[in-house]
Amino acid sequence: MNPSTYLITGGAGFIGSHLTDALLAQGHAVVVLDNLATGSEKNLDEARRNPHFRFVHGSVLDQLLVDEWVRRCDTVIHLAAAVGVRLIVERPLQSFTTNLRGTETVIEAAHRYRRKVLVASTSEIYGKNSSGPLAEGSDRILGSTSVARWSYSTAKAVDEILAFAYHRELGLPTIVVRLFNTVGPRQSPAYGMVVPRLVRQAVEGEPLTVHGDGTQQRCFAHVADVVDALLRLLAHPDAVGKVFNIGTNEETTIAGLAARVIARSASNSDIRLVPYHQAYGEGFEDMERRLPDTARIRNLTGWRPQRTLDDILDATIAEARAERVPMSVPAPAPAPVSVSVSA
Repeated sequence: MNPSTYLITGGAGFIGSHLTDALLAQGHAVVVLDNLATGSEKNLDEARRNPHFRFVHGSVLDQLLVDEWVRRCDTVIHLAAAVGVRLIVERPLQSFTTNLRGTETVIEAAHRYRRKVLVASTSEIYGKNSSGPLAEGSDRILGSTSVARWSYSTAKAVDEILAFAYHRELGLPTIVVRLFNTVGPRQSPAYGMVVPRLVRQAVEGEPLTVHGDGTQQRCFAHVADVVDALLRLLAHPDAVGKVFNIGTNEETTIAGLAARVIARSASNSDIRLVPYHQAYGEGFEDMERRLPDTARIRNLTGWRPQRTLDDILDATIAEARAERVPMSVPAPAPAPVSVSVSA
């Protein structure tokens, strides 16, 4: 594989920083564009040691900045988005604008310079469709437009439609990926990310707060497996013009997840159910089950997740414990002693 230059929008985020490290390890150059609204420069500590890495502090809403860096790169990976249930519910206008206009800006620039672009979408596309496993062609079932959560699903659907339209009508090489729950090192517990939040509560000895009745079913993929999937799709010419689910088929209820976190962390915490209206406000809607059908990516690339939920929890617990350990401060050196010598 010949070295290329990749532009990753949102590359200081959880998934983006791991993808940055992986591309650099393959010998590529990587430019990360991030406004650090939810990402962190700390996530890029390893990347900064590589001479082929560059960080650009800026927004995907800045058309001139996006144009400049798309022109200077070979491939664009568009991960920048407002993510997390809590952020979307609390700041729906900002989330909608960022997700819609940001993607439009990136895709337009990619079209100007004929760059391949991978657009990260989400399992939220399927809305309240709780049948499963969900294939890429499964129906979208959404609630009222007055419910903030479905504005996120709608914005990402428009992102996908833009990518498909630019490919079909204008020949732009696009790939769309629908990411299901992705977890692992560097993921923040903020914005409603359930695994790091439950793990940190367990490590701190606090009650594990489970929203709703805890019977909702989810699957959690390790970020390293997700990055592997992205790399395979980027390298495969037949991925262009298509959409792919990326996730695992190992299901758990959220209450079961909380119990598993307590067991694997040997915590004395208990589990506390929190009604949705207390966690997110009145009118919040959720889905009972979200499970992907990943046959399409498996048949094209041979990709399968390699890590189990226990692997994920063990790594997240270890990271949470490491964050609790204060840095050891060396003892101050003794003050110099003045000695006067008389003749």
